[in-house]
Amino acid sequence: MRTTMDRIAPIFLFLLLIIDTSTAIDTINTTQSIRDGDTILSANGAYELGFFSPGNSANRYLGIWYAKISVMTVVWVANRETPVLNDSSGVLRLTNQGILVLSNRNGSIVWSSQSSRPATNPTAQLLDSGNLVVKEEGDDNLESSLWQSFEHPADTLLPEMKLGRNRITGMDSYITSWKSPDDPSRGNVSEILVPYGYPEIIVVENSIVKHRSGPWNGLRFSGMPQSKPNPKYSVEFVFNEKEIFYRYHVLSNSMPWRVTVTQGGDVQRFTWIEQTRSWLLYLTLNTDNCERYALCGANGICSINSSPMCGCLNGFVPKVQSEWELMDWSSGCVRRTPLNCSGDGFQKVSAVKLPQTKTSWFNRSMNLEECKNTCLNNCSCTAYSNLDIRDGGSGCLLWFDDLLDVRILVENEPDIYIRMAASELDNGYGAKIETKANEKKRIILSVVLSTGILFLGLALVFYVWKRHQMKNRKMTGVSGISSNNNHKNKDLELLLFTIDTLASATNNFSLNNILGEGGFGHVYKGTLKDGLEIAVKRLSKSSRQGLDEFKNEVRHIVNLQHRNLVKLLGCCIEGEEKMLIYEFLPNKSLDFFIFDDTRSMLLDWPKRYNIINGIARGLLYLHQDSRLRVIHRDLKASNILLDYNMHPKISDFGLARGVEGNETESKTRKVVGTYGYISPEYAFHGLYSLKSDVFSFGVLVLEIVSGNRNRGFYHPDHQLNLLGHAIGTDCGIDD
Repeated sequence: MRTTMDRIAPIFLFLLLIIDTSTAIDTINTTQSIRDGDTILSANGAYELGFFSPGNSANRYLGIWYAKISVMTVVWVANRETPVLNDSSGVLRLTNQGILVLSNRNGSIVWSSQSSRPATNPTAQLLDSGNLVVKEEGDDNLESSLWQSFEHPADTLLPEMKLGRNRITGMDSYITSWKSPDDPSRGNVSEILVPYGYPEIIVVENSIVKHRSGPWNGLRFSGMPQSKPNPKYSVEFVFNEKEIFYRYHVLSNSMPWRVTVTQGGDVQRFTWIEQTRSWLLYLTLNTDNCERYALCGANGICSINSSPMCGCLNGFVPKVQSEWELMDWSSGCVRRTPLNCSGDGFQKVSAVKLPQTKTSWFNRSMNLEECKNTCLNNCSCTAYSNLDIRDGGSGCLLWFDDLLDVRILVENEPDIYIRMAASELDNGYGAKIETKANEKKRIILSVVLSTGILFLGLALVFYVWKRHQMKNRKMTGVSGISSNNNHKNKDLELLLFTIDTLASATNNFSLNNILGEGGFGHVYKGTLKDGLEIAVKRLSKSSRQGLDEFKNEVRHIVNLQHRNLVKLLGCCIEGEEKMLIYEFLPNKSLDFFIFDDTRSMLLDWPKRYNIINGIARGLLYLHQDSRLRVIHRDLKASNILLDYNMHPKISDFGLARGVEGNETESKTRKVVGTYGYISPEYAFHGLYSLKSDVFSFGVLVLEIVSGNRNRGFYHPDHQLNLLGHAIGTDCGIDD
């Protein structure tokens, strides 16, 4: 028996050693330690814990970094403020109380963790997520852990890491920049989830707010349209009685992701590209100058496409006009007409980043009408909005102070309704609350003037009826536009819109509604009373070029109907006003996506193929299948608009020319179009044909595939544009 046991014992001990070695790769217990030079790996091999020296520093820090990435990228540092000075004597141990202790050569404690409760048999494990967790052995529930590094971030937010507050313990989790590339101690810039009012993310530098995310709208933070749902990662916002936090989940584990706050004040999201062995900047919070917190002051609004970029909300005027004339907008705006409470109403403002919500009040169960009434009945309430944009909108958010940090966005966001004095509301939307004295005066006045009001009312009814008939009458010809058109006797099938209808739809052609501009004038976003969103191209009264393009556009696009051509809904011609009304396409133009490093990531190859295919179908219709064959002459990325489903639509027919019968080529002394897209024979000799559009289409395909502009392309080995580079590569010039 003893002989058998003697034989088994060494084997048993050997197996124990194997098991201990295999399980100790990512874990240490109270009998083990990590010395400088030793590391532990997460089970999947993605993360490594050990000692390192940043940049040119000789100091040693305990940290976690990516194990499989060739560029040393540290994601967490334990002893940020207290390095092991100039030697490699650091040792990490786990005490019986479940506390991690980092000591130096002298045995002095350099850094230590804490424990939420007494421990029985603690272990420390580096998880596959990059989270260093102290827990009871065998307990894999993170909620019951003794301590975890994810609750004490450095400058990096990893997937599944929470940014926010534990409302039970009062502990905040936020990220703070390194002081410098050589010094991981806390820098001056932090990204924080503000837990007051209705929570939102802010970036502070030296305790001064620099950027703000806007409140959560059910899908994303409203001031960050670039972080909308995408196939790469999803975002989550939790707000309950126990905790408030934001985190993101990677949908594919094949690519490492991280969010880092930089010393320069930016919050940047990176993904690792193995082919180039480098980090790709996927998006940044600070996209332009309008992201600067409260740049335009109280009740101001920022538009990056305007000059100057700051203005006042409708109904407000600069507080200190002389400062605004010097482009110092910090004093903000004040109401043109003071509020009266009992007679106030609301003005709707769309497609903006909602104001700061630090002192706001919210209710998740109210609908918009209940929200309006709650605000109306509180004289201190200055604005209201839905909380959640999903399913038509829900919830209530109220403001009681000046409206801070508002900017125009291109994305559809919750509408905000700003309280205004009745005299500022030209549509009579103000709340009509009358005293008994006012009611008595109204009755007396109505008796005295009843006859006059009756006649005026009849006249008004007749006028409205007449205008309604004109608005809905089909357009059978447009004087001065179709006079040179061979199809002038055909019905143009356009709706006539009145100037009043379009002014109402575009908020009196507000600067806030401008989508873009060109040689013709401005394009405005509008919303008709039935909720239909439209784009209004308004001809500048001083633009002769615009008038010619206006006439030309009506001549050609009125008879063109195809799913890949932008749809012309109607026009407005009253006096000197000339406008074209199109369907509204929310995703802007193709160049907005393909030439931007961040947004181009949203266009995968199937989407790009479908866009190319759609443009080709639209072009084939123009050249071959339409009743009047048309040469577009200005086919380019900015003239390809994208609908809700990213389907392309060719737009801007101001330079188009019709092709009659068997005609295949024509000549002009005035070359129009965009250089980089127009064909050589057109650019040099004025000869244009159907092939001219095909040439432009080829350039466009190259740009879609490569993500580079033809004229802005750069290659270190030659001075060719993108087209020349593609031809040279195909012919072996670069070999």
